[in-house]
Amino acid sequence: MAEERDEKKQLFEQIEELLEAKDSSALGQLLNEQRSSDIAEVVELLDNEQRRTAFDVLNKPLSAEVLEKVDEATRSELFEILGDEELKSIISHLDADDAADLLAELPRELSRKVLKSLAPVESSEIEKLMSYTEDSAGGIMDPAVISVSEDATVAEAVSKIRAFEIDEDFYSVFVVDKNGKFLGDVRIRLLLTRPEDTKIKSLIDSDTIYITADADQEEVRNIFRNNDLIVVPVLNAEHKLIGRITADRVIEVAEEEAAEDIYTMAGTDPDELDNVSVLHAARIRMTWLLPCLFGTGITAFVLIVFHRRFGFENMALVYTAAVAFAPMVAAISGNAGLQTSAIVVSGLATGHLAALKLSQVFAREVRIALVVALACGLIGGGVCAALLHFRALAAAIAPMKIVFALGIAMFSAIMVATTLGLLLPFLFRRIGIDPAISSGPLVTTANDSISVAIYMTLTLLLAI
Repeated sequence: MAEERDEKKQLFEQIEELLEAKDSSALGQLLNEQRSSDIAEVVELLDNEQRRTAFDVLNKPLSAEVLEKVDEATRSELFEILGDEELKSIISHLDADDAADLLAELPRELSRKVLKSLAPVESSEIEKLMSYTEDSAGGIMDPAVISVSEDATVAEAVSKIRAFEIDEDFYSVFVVDKNGKFLGDVRIRLLLTRPEDTKIKSLIDSDTIYITADADQEEVRNIFRNNDLIVVPVLNAEHKLIGRITADRVIEVAEEEAAEDIYTMAGTDPDELDNVSVLHAARIRMTWLLPCLFGTGITAFVLIVFHRRFGFENMALVYTAAVAFAPMVAAISGNAGLQTSAIVVSGLATGHLAALKLSQVFAREVRIALVVALACGLIGGGVCAALLHFRALAAAIAPMKIVFALGIAMFSAIMVATTLGLLLPFLFRRIGIDPAISSGPLVTTANDSISVAIYMTLTLLLAI
């Protein structure tokens, strides 16, 4: 790993030197000998003028691969740098599925221009892919498939494979009936070991796992993982073969899904990476932070309301002492709820049956929450008693009432937060919202207000 990192650093330094020396010939020779993934990493570190120079010396197939591999923010800048005509030329060198992904990021008018510039067959294929939602099986599939009729022989199937132009490896041939409906697949090894006149129908694996075009990409990822697949066919509503999804594409999907969940749980959005503008990213983050700011205002309002309730005899001192421990209740209960929601969200994302059954998850998490809530309530009460005794407030406010209130409130708030962390992911999933939002700052902020209200209510009732 360290050696690879050093090689990439050395490559970057070489490219920078050639760019500064304006030696286009040497730069082109160096870049065109590198992997597209390595060039993409370098391009992300260059300024726009340097990127323009780099793409001038790259051959078109390689520049197409680099454009597809750079991050979205860099790609959006490259779209402006390269110009319409050059983009048309570059995109024409991409596979249909990669071209569809890139065109979806372009402005609609430019996307249409690029499509019109392509060959009708290629353009039609890309448009079909773009008609699927980007997070569905149809949106991530490769339409290039090798299929043969069930009535074909091994010799005819091998002949078709030889005639088929495909850049990627494949491990099986898909079989369809005379109407184009999918029947199963035949492994390549069988085509190599069976007599040439053997009918394909006798070699079909009818238990072949397939995916429908409207399946969510999370479902696709889980099917690959659970069945150790390398490739899976994609079928339309009429059960006809329309494409395939390979394991390398699923790895990309898994990375995208994981990143999206992390962004959502952190209270931001993957869209902020579409653009390098600081203002663009700040605007997206503020759309999440402003509601949180409002939520903390509610917590402050709760404390102000309770301040009035403590406005008799020596209760002002009780209120002051109680407020000092409000952040403890809010923070511990919030973290407990976050732990539960993280477990549930992870289970829902991976498709584990244990996480899909609410009653089973509820039984487990509630037992855990009871143990955690009891432990935190006792420890929190102990900390409260020690601090109040240290500040010599015992004679003025009868601190055991606050200690008792804090312990019960800690227990109650953790149970409420755990319940929210358990139920909200299922609720959001049911109504079509990303369950990861249940672990985001909006929910944790709401939990703060609830836990503080519980704590202050108990303190008031016990102190009277």
